[in-house]
Amino acid sequence: MEERTEQQIQVRQVTHVQTSWTEQERGAPGAFTIQLILDHGADEYILRPTADDVDVLLELLRRSDNATFDLGRKVLMFGNFPID
Repeated sequence: MEERTEQQIQVRQVTHVQTSWTEQERGAPGAFTIQLILDHGADEYILRPTADDVDVLLELLRRSDNATFDLGRKVLMFGNFPID
């Protein structure tokens, strides 16, 4: 019963972020990945942003009070942060 309840949870708190860059081939552009650790390891999701998007995503994560990820819709949502 508890496992089924865990599987029904679609929106989880992002509690940790692991960012990496992988070389695709020598001299060619690489690939970024951002691993979202959700609810202290209860789940995880890997984002594969473009080089342009990775800077924006990391800045939003840094500036927001909190972030959540909707597993069903694949949406990363950011909590309150100052606009100024």
